[in-house]
Amino acid sequence: MEIRILDEVVDLLWQKALFWRRQKLLILADLHLGKVNHFRKAGIPVPLKANQKNQELLISLIMEVKPDRVVFLGDLFHSHYNSEWETVKQLVDHFRFISFELVRGNHDILNNERYRLTGLKLHEEKLDVNPFIFTHEPVPQVPADRYTLSGHIHPGIQLIGKGKQAVVLPCFCFSDQQGYLPAFGAFTGMARIHPKKTDRIYAVANDRIMKV
Repeated sequence: MEIRILDEVVDLLWQKALFWRRQKLLILADLHLGKVNHFRKAGIPVPLKANQKNQELLISLIMEVKPDRVVFLGDLFHSHYNSEWETVKQLVDHFRFISFELVRGNHDILNNERYRLTGLKLHEEKLDVNPFIFTHEPVPQVPADRYTLSGHIHPGIQLIGKGKQAVVLPCFCFSDQQGYLPAFGAFTGMARIHPKKTDRIYAVANDRIMKV
């Protein structure tokens, strides 16, 4: 679904990512790679296929939109080093003409050298590409002529049907000066949001984007 933010055209993708056409920039948030492994070590029987689904979806998305840059808005990895790091390195090596960049999130806890060896360009707090400011967490103040896009929240919107059945779907949320992307990764959970009337909300339902 195509929308406009500060006169820039961006595409909301059902894969729970955003594509900025003019800059050929693909933006994703909160993959939490390795979280499945974390659950399994804790004795929670999460299927390993969830890891493969994340990888396949990301690869197919890159092949579909053909970006020049891929920017992860934090929490690319869930915590400590694990086998998923090698998968990301293979991805970066394969698409060697694409710049893969990470805005550090609260779960991205390893030293800078590890990210460099994986082939990622690291941004400590933000990435500024006028008119957007890309961050992991929302910021308290945004300059009047700028717009921030963030992750971290894992936004979900509750929809209630005619039979009063309710479902919470991942969503994109755009307020006056800040936008929030849904979590890309599987098993990341959602936080139900309570938007204002002026907010623009787009829910993700399977392979569809719906304005709500």
